[in-house]
Amino acid sequence: MITYLIRLITFLYFIIVGGCSVGPDYKKPSNAFPNTFKEIKGWKQANPRDIELSDKWWEIFKDPRLNALEQQINIGNQSIAQAEAQFRQSQSMVQTATAAYFPTANASASASRFKAVSGETKAVSGVKYLFNTVLSVAWEPDIWGSVRRQVESSRANAQASAATLQALRLSTQATLAQDYFLLRVFDAQINLLNDTVKTYQKTLTITENRYAVGMAAKSEIVQAETQLQSAQAQAINIEVQRAKVEHAIAILIGKTPAEISIPVGSLNTFLPAIPVSIPSELLERRPDIAIAERQAAAANALIGVAKAAYFPTLNLAANNGQQNNSVSNLMNSASRYWTLGPAAFAIPLFDGGFRGAQMQQTIDAYDASVAAYRQAVLVSFQEVEDNLAALRILEQEMLVQNKAVESAQKAVLLTTNQYKAGTISYLNVMIDQAAALANEKTAVDLQGQRLTAAVLLIKALGGGWKSSVLPSEEDISGEIKWLQFLPIPLSK
Repeated sequence: MITYLIRLITFLYFIIVGGCSVGPDYKKPSNAFPNTFKEIKGWKQANPRDIELSDKWWEIFKDPRLNALEQQINIGNQSIAQAEAQFRQSQSMVQTATAAYFPTANASASASRFKAVSGETKAVSGVKYLFNTVLSVAWEPDIWGSVRRQVESSRANAQASAATLQALRLSTQATLAQDYFLLRVFDAQINLLNDTVKTYQKTLTITENRYAVGMAAKSEIVQAETQLQSAQAQAINIEVQRAKVEHAIAILIGKTPAEISIPVGSLNTFLPAIPVSIPSELLERRPDIAIAERQAAAANALIGVAKAAYFPTLNLAANNGQQNNSVSNLMNSASRYWTLGPAAFAIPLFDGGFRGAQMQQTIDAYDASVAAYRQAVLVSFQEVEDNLAALRILEQEMLVQNKAVESAQKAVLLTTNQYKAGTISYLNVMIDQAAALANEKTAVDLQGQRLTAAVLLIKALGGGWKSSVLPSEEDISGEIKWLQFLPIPLSK
């Protein structure tokens, strides 16, 4: 009997697999985008122009210490480890959805001890035993494609999870690069303030010598001391900020702050020419866009699941077992019995509007996911334009600021000589020295801003990622191990 049932199920399976799936087939939402970026005018393209960013995009900055730090992210970052586990979980959810294609089989055994009612004419006197073993098979054929749509949704969600992992990895890499360059900005500012302290110390010595010969007032010494101590305090304050950034870098690579110490370095990192692709390619390079697009595909498939609830369902069942009042005779052929059924064909008639509300809910959810996808595309264009503009404008500002630094340094030299000659007061020197320090700090900040804008532009371009590396629908379920089919768990 079981053999005939298996043949029947196999026959129905191939008929149903080739059958229909209700609900709309997914089409990628359309987008309108320009042929080029607005801020690309005047942009210095990488040479040659056909090069692309690689997965190790940070190497274009040619900083060995940054390279070493970035390599540790995939090893130790716990947020990435969490996202990897969540991706594996989404693969298991695909396998869970796929399992609904197949029948379920259960085996059971029971033993009963009973005494019949003595008043019955057909009752057997005394206490009796009844032993029973049953093998049951049940299956609900996927006639309307509900399971297929659910599998389709699970696969799209798993692909979105894979893109989420990449988006987190890219974001973490970019954050590390920004923190590293900020660390180097702090190093440059500390060096600048230390040099300034030395200059202020020399000025204080000059003032003290002038006071000793009666050419300067005591107030000028106090002013020089105040200026010196203020510069020292600023240097100490920046060291506090540097320590916090160093600690943040340690956490990004999965280490405690005590495990990492980054030596002081100079802010001479190479600012590369970044290859900028055309806007249409941006949709294939941004993992956040891939997330939104795959989520839209998953939401579309759920419309089919909701629509399939309107159609009849068919449930098939069969049992094969033995029953006897003696364990020793339980396996005799005379104890065997079987049943086909119940074969239940259910037609939904009335549910108080539940299915209609669910159907509308899935449609609204899909509309929301399409809007989220299109918004992600718009935001991606904005981020590219923002950082293209930032790099272009910061370069112009840097040229002007460098001239301002030169002028401020000349002013300090002139006023210092005039002060030594006794033609001007110390207040003039202080004003020019403060202006020089402010301009030099601004120049350092601008250099750091340019590096940060370069990192953000690379991130906005998707790094070296492409949506083509997402696992295909055939591969997204991951490896299916034979241990999963055992009736007992053998894995942790």
